[in-house]
Amino acid sequence: MSAIIVVGAQWGDEGKARVVDWLARDADLVARFNGGDNAGHTVVAEGLTLKLHLVPAGILHPTAVGLIGAGVVVNPTTLIKEMDELVDLGVDVGPARFKISAAAHIILPSHLALDGAREEARGKSAIGTTRRGIGPAYADKAARVNLRAGDMINPEQFADHVADGVRAHNRRLEERYGVSGTVSPEDAAAEYCEYAKRLAPHLVDGTALVGEALEAGKTVLCEGAQGLLLDLDHGSYPYVTSSSVIAGGALTGLGFGPKEVSRVVGVAKAYTTRVGAGPFPTELLDEIGDQLRGTGANPWDEYGTTTGRPRRCGWLDLVILRYAARINGLNELALVKLDILSGLEWLKVAVAYERDGERIAHFPAEFGLEELAKWQPVYEEVSGWTEDIMGVREFDDLPAAAQNYVTLIEKQVGLPITSISVGPEREQMIVR
Repeated sequence: MSAIIVVGAQWGDEGKARVVDWLARDADLVARFNGGDNAGHTVVAEGLTLKLHLVPAGILHPTAVGLIGAGVVVNPTTLIKEMDELVDLGVDVGPARFKISAAAHIILPSHLALDGAREEARGKSAIGTTRRGIGPAYADKAARVNLRAGDMINPEQFADHVADGVRAHNRRLEERYGVSGTVSPEDAAAEYCEYAKRLAPHLVDGTALVGEALEAGKTVLCEGAQGLLLDLDHGSYPYVTSSSVIAGGALTGLGFGPKEVSRVVGVAKAYTTRVGAGPFPTELLDEIGDQLRGTGANPWDEYGTTTGRPRRCGWLDLVILRYAARINGLNELALVKLDILSGLEWLKVAVAYERDGERIAHFPAEFGLEELAKWQPVYEEVSGWTEDIMGVREFDDLPAAAQNYVTLIEKQVGLPITSISVGPEREQMIVR
């Protein structure tokens, strides 16, 4: 078989876990390739609602092995808590089923302190990070001073390195931000020594594991975190994450070549959402935006899985989806949350941007946030539908207006929509 890559086609929070869980039925290996526990992946299946941050979303399928790849930064505190919760639910996360690349990097408690201090120092210019230490950990990775998961193979020596790392971070906190004595090196070392003893049996050569699976004709499902417009290189900089979230990031984060890729699936909501600061051309600051967001009473509502922050909501932006299709080399789209649009008499989709009489159909990614903020969306208005579609399983059984909405997206983006979710449960999926 080959590698299938699943990526977010908007600003993250598209429902990738929903799609990964569906595709994992036929996968042998499900591998996270970027990000850390700033990602929140929700899976609703088998009577369970799993809110995952590091363990791959395909873990509910007993035939699939899960892998955290080299491109991920791992907070052992979060990971072990998540593993314990899965064990309590009867999910097998033993070393045979769940593995960690020895080349993945480690987040220290002092990385979290640095993240928070940096955000506070930015004041009104704060990026809106999750304060999970992701950025500082990737910065240390690039500076070649960070610890890797493979260092846990010797827990006592690993603990010594943890203490040294925390001391270095504490000096940086005091010198740069005037914060002193934030994290105890001794406490962190003792805590991380125990983590190492627990996680060492899960360590593997991740690139070898992926390579051997592909050589054996197995299917490797590559799970991305965040979305295109949060990509460090191609997103709405500086309001981005610190890793490569696009399809190419799967190759570098897991260690295999492009000839192995058979499908690249872009996941998009039937509307657009964003968390944190930065321009959002189609944002709705009215009752429709509130309706799309929901109240937070169920996991399908638009509140961050990781932070609980309310998401900003707006009309579907097809300019962004075209950009996602080009940057990622998408073969297809998976459309999520079509059911949320039920009850709206009319809908709008952004088909272009304009300013000062100039109209463009591409996303102006290279010209910075100030330029992006100057462009206004050009909308096409279409009919909505009032029917409840959560029980629909065949495309032809959708209301005509819903079918037309899907067809419009396909035509504008130039990609087939191969699956459509109409509810949070695993089986609430229309496959075309």
